[in-house]
Amino acid sequence: MTAPAATGRPPALRWVLGLTAVAGLIVALDQLVVATALNTIRRDLGASMDDLEWTVNAFGLGFAALLIPAAELGDRIGRKRAYLTGLVLFAVASAACALAPTTGVLVTARAVQGAAAALLSPAALALLTEATPARQRGAVMGVYAAVMGLAVVGGPLVGGAVAQGIAWQWIFWINVPVIAVVVPIARSVLTEHTGRPAAPDLPGIVLAAASMFALVWALVRSGSAGWGSAEVLAALAAGAVVLAAFAVRQARAVHPMLPTRLLRRPAFTAGNLSTLMLTASLFGTVFFLAQYLQVALGYSPLEAGLRFLPWTATLFFVAPVAGRLQDRIGPRVLISAGLLLQGVGLLWIGVNAHQHQGYTGSVAALVLSGVGTSMAMPAQQTAVTAAVPPAMMGKAAGTFNTVRQLGGALGIAVMAAVFGAAGGEQSPDAFADGFSAAVIVAAALAFTGSACGLAVPARHRAETPVTSPGGAVGGSVGEELGAR
Repeated sequence: MTAPAATGRPPALRWVLGLTAVAGLIVALDQLVVATALNTIRRDLGASMDDLEWTVNAFGLGFAALLIPAAELGDRIGRKRAYLTGLVLFAVASAACALAPTTGVLVTARAVQGAAAALLSPAALALLTEATPARQRGAVMGVYAAVMGLAVVGGPLVGGAVAQGIAWQWIFWINVPVIAVVVPIARSVLTEHTGRPAAPDLPGIVLAAASMFALVWALVRSGSAGWGSAEVLAALAAGAVVLAAFAVRQARAVHPMLPTRLLRRPAFTAGNLSTLMLTASLFGTVFFLAQYLQVALGYSPLEAGLRFLPWTATLFFVAPVAGRLQDRIGPRVLISAGLLLQGVGLLWIGVNAHQHQGYTGSVAALVLSGVGTSMAMPAQQTAVTAAVPPAMMGKAAGTFNTVRQLGGALGIAVMAAVFGAAGGEQSPDAFADGFSAAVIVAAALAFTGSACGLAVPARHRAETPVTSPGGAVGGSVGEELGAR
């Protein structure tokens, strides 16, 4: 068995960071950019409420269901090749979204966007991790996390501004020229990296995709069908059973997609669990805060987007600093303390909403929550990807991104249930009551993530590459991970 291969002269780190960050930004923006354009889409395409829900959720469904198999594919065909293929497919799907004459075509194209993102995202993160020296990973991941976090929070603002100022189709068209510029640069700059050329774990691929599809389907449908519906319960049960079968398969497979040894690494497992809680809290809050600012406080979509800035601005300044600090103190403190601050800020916002206070009273809380998120995100990425050998970074990145997608779907679903039970859309006051309860639940999710972060090792010892007699870096999976 050969070592992971890298071909070509290593590119400058700034080029790798720039190219992978642009790709990550495109993917992250397209997850939420459609939210504030939904009313325009409804008018233009005659969409029903179910159609609009699927316009948002089809992306996440395709993304989460295929992330782990796509990461496995990227390890085999090469991460640069997977990155470029994902970019091109994403551009084609974006053009199809913009040209969609019906909501059916739009939903299908959004699902293809998600599939392209599943191929692109783990390859980009693996390329960046591979190119970054261990001593610089915290700082580099801080910059990367700042870009991703900005996209998550800024997506609704960008969508509203483009839909209002030009046309909703341009939230998709804008991807095409950007990708057209990035692809030739990436082809000439990036070097190829591959994982282990072992036989593919086809049953594992099928089980991973099926389990993620069923779980995300259940979370997506829980809002309209209800948590107690036969459809949602059946999907949850099926997802759990197939996920258990996937775990059994990975424990027995000769060349598993996700060696069970990884799950016994505290940095890998605790990092992913804390990420699940952070994204559940973050995505759910973004989803409801944009509506709260408009429905309960009376701001326009653009005005509401601008009022995200106290949250957004922290990502520019705090995440890079936290990344550099992580290189000295390790990820545990930043993950746990960051999620604690995120939770305190959200709890503060929830109390203010319950007391029907205005936006001004929550500005400091938004800043505090943003600081906490910005501290935790880069540390989580580093904890997970640096916990594995170089040959398995693609798998680690795929798992990390799958957990993020599950967290986002989980947060929106749980907070929607709480919102409906505590308030509703009948009046601004009722909306504020529901929002208050939902954000307090988001705070609880963040506090849970903070507790998970305590299990991350205080300092990470970088993997020591094994040099083969031929000079290649790496070794067998058994050498790097030990027996499963």
